[in-house]
Amino acid sequence: MSKDFYCVTLDLPGHGQTKRNSNPDAYSIKGTAKALQATLDKLGIAQCALVGYSMGGRLALYLAIMYPRRWTRIVTESASPGIEGVAERAERQKLDNKRAEELKRGDFEGFLQSWYQQPLFESLKRDRARFDRLLERRRSNNPMELAKSLKGMSAGIQPSLWSSLPQLEIPLLVVTGEHDVKYQALAKEMARLCKTASLATVAGAGHNAHAEKPAQYAQQLRQFLRGKTEVNDEKDRVERSRQIHRHQIP
Repeated sequence: MSKDFYCVTLDLPGHGQTKRNSNPDAYSIKGTAKALQATLDKLGIAQCALVGYSMGGRLALYLAIMYPRRWTRIVTESASPGIEGVAERAERQKLDNKRAEELKRGDFEGFLQSWYQQPLFESLKRDRARFDRLLERRRSNNPMELAKSLKGMSAGIQPSLWSSLPQLEIPLLVVTGEHDVKYQALAKEMARLCKTASLATVAGAGHNAHAEKPAQYAQQLRQFLRGKTEVNDEKDRVERSRQIHRHQIP
């Protein structure tokens, strides 16, 4: 993507090399949203497109609805606007709290193996080498920090955003994998409610479409992000093209 766009990838609170925080609110969707915007401010980025996968997709929708002037376009991959039912929200919060406690007990490898036993990731494991590379990246995380994020960013805690979708005016691309039946259905409902939404399906992929079919996924992003502002002049394109930078949230 860096051939066409200036890209910034973020380690969210609880992930990667982002620093630990003693304030539990820093790991909530509200706290994460504020930290992400503060990082963009530090980088001098006043407005940009935002792309999020799974939990990051929920965060992207929250940011689009709560801070609409900040974003030019929004892309969600395998994400939903949250959970509406009270009982379902309570059940999800209970499940995520249980998972967080498993992380704290110290068997991080066992947790990762159990996490990827979920049906959502069945197609991801068909390429064993690719799956092993993904696992190796996951092992670089701090399990205690992941536990904080899992609890604080639980879909059982975050506000449901379904009722706000009809008011969203930012162009929205909802991406799902062909084999991800659950999120295909959620994506269709999101598109029905949101007038600015369009759907994109990554053929041959499941929940983790960007890892399973990176070239197809990137092409979907390019087409959407270029929109009506596609750069045709080669000199201008080269000037805008920069390396991908990875940043930790302070």
